[in-house]
Amino acid sequence: MSSKLESKVAIVTGASKGIGAAIAKHLAAAGASVVVNYASDKAGADRVVSEIEGQGGKAVAVQANLSKGEDIERLFSASHDAFGRLDILVNNAGVYEFSPVEGVTPEHFHRQFDLNVLGLVLASQQAAKYFGTAGGSIINVGSVAGTSAPPTASVYSATKAAVDAVTKSLSKELGPRNIRVNSLNPGMVVTEGFQASGLEGSDFQKQVIASTPLGRIGQPDDIAPVAVFFASDDSAWVTGQTLFVSGGAL
Repeated sequence: MSSKLESKVAIVTGASKGIGAAIAKHLAAAGASVVVNYASDKAGADRVVSEIEGQGGKAVAVQANLSKGEDIERLFSASHDAFGRLDILVNNAGVYEFSPVEGVTPEHFHRQFDLNVLGLVLASQQAAKYFGTAGGSIINVGSVAGTSAPPTASVYSATKAAVDAVTKSLSKELGPRNIRVNSLNPGMVVTEGFQASGLEGSDFQKQVIASTPLGRIGQPDDIAPVAVFFASDDSAWVTGQTLFVSGGAL
């Protein structure tokens, strides 16, 4: 374990698996105490906590659905009860659902916007309230889809473009309070959600690999060290930025 984030406390939303789990484990390895948030996968969250504790770190799992305002408030209150402070928020919880425009419904729209955008804004609102006078770091997990906007992803891409805009706006608003806000935007990454979506081995995956300068799709451990950078004093003079973590694919 390193001491880069020693005495810091982080909340990682949607951390029971995939990118969120990797970020939680890397933050803990850098010395942070970590709140592993999950919506429904308690077993996955408990597994992440066990792995962190097995490496000598500190973590707790807290259930909260980030598309519900009252759950978000409870998450931050429970986190404060557990560790007494907050320094880092990683807004990773999200959902993606592809549909041709003919299939877009209000439910399809709200399911993604309520979690990917509104949940992220309300969680950032709570973080700003709980950060101390020293400020803090908010790290938004966006996506290359916010700019590449692939077909059948009109709503999902719009949520991720919104995340980029929220990042820039909040960085200006919260900067005077020494709260930094940055976005890391992964390309295609092998996660449980990716495997469940049927994208693995698809023509779309092959196209992405062909258009990626580094010649492969990502793994969660490719993404997590960037979150540690944004969480730490190594990025103390960095805010309002969107960093593509995608092997060069845009």
